[in-house]
Amino acid sequence: MPFLSITISLDRDTADAFGDALIESGAMSVSVEDADEGTAEECAIFGEPGATGGLWDRCELTALFAEQTDGVEILWHVAAVFDMASLNFTKSIIDDVDWVKQNQAQFPPIHISPRITIVPTWHEVTDEATSVVKNAINIVLDPGAAFGTGSHPTTQLCLQWLEENVASNNHVLDYGTGSGILAIAAMKLGAANCMGVDIDSAAVDAARANAIQNSVAITFDSTEHRLHYVADITVANILANPLKVLAPLLAGHTKQGGKLVLAGILDEQADDIIEIYRPYFAMQVWRRSEGWSAIHGIRQ
Repeated sequence: MPFLSITISLDRDTADAFGDALIESGAMSVSVEDADEGTAEECAIFGEPGATGGLWDRCELTALFAEQTDGVEILWHVAAVFDMASLNFTKSIIDDVDWVKQNQAQFPPIHISPRITIVPTWHEVTDEATSVVKNAINIVLDPGAAFGTGSHPTTQLCLQWLEENVASNNHVLDYGTGSGILAIAAMKLGAANCMGVDIDSAAVDAARANAIQNSVAITFDSTEHRLHYVADITVANILANPLKVLAPLLAGHTKQGGKLVLAGILDEQADDIIEIYRPYFAMQVWRRSEGWSAIHGIRQ
């Protein structure tokens, strides 16, 4: 079903109320943008540097109407309420779109390596049209509320490191687990067991659901609870500042001779992180990608 789109420019004092009136009169939705966007008169709001607060000086309203609704008549009706004798507007027809399929198309399978592929649930693992490698370790994961879908370079670096380092007898700690993707990968790569920890309870819930979806048994918990786990491998894909604070804690949960890999670190931050972890681990940069570094080392 096509929709009628009508766009009109209004001043900031009128735009908000005019948009509300359009909704009350039958518009499906109304969006507001800066009418001067991309010009020298563009106005900053929403907390940007130079923000003025409120709406823009000149606002561009776009109202969407169902096909059977006379959007132009509604527009003139609202204009009359605001005592506006003339209007300058444009209209166009927008074809109906399957927004779910369009959104899903933005997230194809991600090939981390010849062995590891991240596969959203709407793709068939065996469907060659999705370019999924059948012999790969397929991690079924949808984009969601928790960080870690496989698209970010730091996640990919950690996955590649785990592929090269996980052994069948390893106990793996995923600190800052997010979606649980690294813990899930470790189990599918043959780890004996895995523990995932996150400060965000919503992430813990998401990780548990993702583990079930991938048919792997992993214990996930919040950082609110005391952690009793000593790992052969500890992985933390967070950010540089929290990693600096976590050095003693991660060392305490990694056995002597165990391995540590850290990511979420910009290339220029790598030396600082290595220095902070030096009392506990013999560390070095393992690999870099798109301005990000993964650092690994051995517990001393």
